[in-house]
Amino acid sequence: MSGTLLVTGASRGIGAAVARMAAERGYAVCVNYLASAAAAEQLVGDIEKAGGRALAVKADVAQEAQVEALFKTLDAELPPLAGLVNNAGFSGLVNRIEGAPAETIRQVMELNVLGSIWCARAAIRRMARCHGGRGGAIVNISSGAATLGSPGEYVWYAASKGAIDSLTIGLARENAAEGIRVNAVAPGFVNTEIHAAAGMPDRLEKIAPTMPIGRAAEPEEIAEAVIWLLSDAASYTTGAILRVAGGR
Repeated sequence: MSGTLLVTGASRGIGAAVARMAAERGYAVCVNYLASAAAAEQLVGDIEKAGGRALAVKADVAQEAQVEALFKTLDAELPPLAGLVNNAGFSGLVNRIEGAPAETIRQVMELNVLGSIWCARAAIRRMARCHGGRGGAIVNISSGAATLGSPGEYVWYAASKGAIDSLTIGLARENAAEGIRVNAVAPGFVNTEIHAAAGMPDRLEKIAPTMPIGRAAEPEEIAEAVIWLLSDAASYTTGAILRVAGGR
């Protein structure tokens, strides 16, 4: 691969796994983060020690102005953009809808949905042939929750991921002639910190026996699907929502 891959929310979890794997496959990687500066810098250091190229850039992708600044930094310091992984997101604490704070719901929607839109818009302005670009690929991180609804947990998060699925299909059809493929990966339960952050630190242990495959995924297993969708091996794949959820 050549060019730069921007991974949002890349300091840990699925984002970090994607960044590491992308660097191994030849991308220069822009590691976006918001709060975890030490983890992001450690990831960049690990990539560079392995012979890759990476840059950590702080930005709240829910904020349009910060997204524009992020992309300007990428333009100035890294090779031309070749791909985007919209990974940044969160769920808020588990609750029924009537008990969920309005601010939590607003923050989830702004980060998960608007953040993906702002980043996709900025990426398309750089990669689309009509803007002088060379094409590229976008992979949005959706969730199995988009079709299951997450009742009793966080239906607002599920709704945000349903929006990501719609965004993926629309952007794919809108930009196919511009040389940009747009797909999504919809993970199920993944061994990351999101469960503890949502107030369910033992969630994976409880849910594993109910999974058809018998366990949660590791972040690297999700990253493999993301990297495939970014690659030329998926050259005829656009508008797809690839469920990587262990049969759930």
